[in-house]
Amino acid sequence: MILALDTGNTHTVLGVINKETGEVVKTAQIQTDETQTGHEYAVKIKAILELEGLDPSDFDGAIISSVVPQVTVVLAKAVRLICGVEALVLGAGVKTGLNIRLDDPGTIAGDLVATAVAAKELYPLPSIIIDMGTATTVTVVNKEGSYIGGSILPGAGISLEALAGKTALLPNIEFQAPRKVIGTNTIDAMKGGIIYGSAGALDGLIDRFEEEMGTKAGSIIITGGMGRLIAPYCRHDMIVDNRLLLKGLGIIWRKNKGARREK
Repeated sequence: MILALDTGNTHTVLGVINKETGEVVKTAQIQTDETQTGHEYAVKIKAILELEGLDPSDFDGAIISSVVPQVTVVLAKAVRLICGVEALVLGAGVKTGLNIRLDDPGTIAGDLVATAVAAKELYPLPSIIIDMGTATTVTVVNKEGSYIGGSILPGAGISLEALAGKTALLPNIEFQAPRKVIGTNTIDAMKGGIIYGSAGALDGLIDRFEEEMGTKAGSIIITGGMGRLIAPYCRHDMIVDNRLLLKGLGIIWRKNKGARREK
C-alpha cells in the first residue's frame, strides 16, 4: 500500500492507495495546522490508520503534495516515524510524465500537477479540471497531454465568509441552493449568489477556455470539497471525482517507483 497526503491550506487529506492497481481504497481528513510537530502529526495519522484497521508497517511508500511548505517537512517526518519510509515529496526533480507549458514551470503547485496527471491518464483529452477548495482553480490539459495553464478565483467558502464578515446586516448561511434563483429574502438571495454565482463563473470560464482552445473539452472534471455541491447547478456536463488528486499522486509514485522501506 501507498500512503498519499494532500496538504491544503485548510485540511490535509490522507489516502491509502493500492500499489498495484492505483485504486484509492480509503480516505480521511485532518486539519492542516502549522503549529503541529512531526510527532503530533504522527500520533494523529497513526491513530486514523489504526481506526481503519491498517498497520503502518504495511506501507511500501508514501507521497506528499503540499501547498503549505512549512508543513511539508513536518509531515515527511511524521511519515518516517510511523511507516519507516521516506516520503516522495512532489516537486522539482520528480517524474510526472506531464509537459508543463507555463511561463515558469517551477511555480506550479503540486496539487495542480497531481490532478493534471490523473486527468491525462484517466480521462478523455482535452480536459478541464476544476478544484474547489479554499481557492477554486480551473486548469487545462490539452489534447496533446500538456498542462497549459488556467485561472484561479476565490473559493466559495472564502466568498461567503467575506460576504458575511464584511457586511453588518448579512448573516452566515448554509451551502445549499435556494428554492428559486431570484431570491425574495436575504437568506435565499445569498444562497443564490453563492451557488448559482459559483456555477455561472465556472460555466463562463469553461466557455472561454473552449473558445480559446478552439475545441470542446473531452472531459470536465470537478473535485474538491465544494465540487459536488456546485456541479449540479452548472450547465456543462461534469464528472465529479473527489479522489482525482489522490489518484494522481498514486500514478506519480508509480512513475518514480516510490521510496523504499528503510532497512
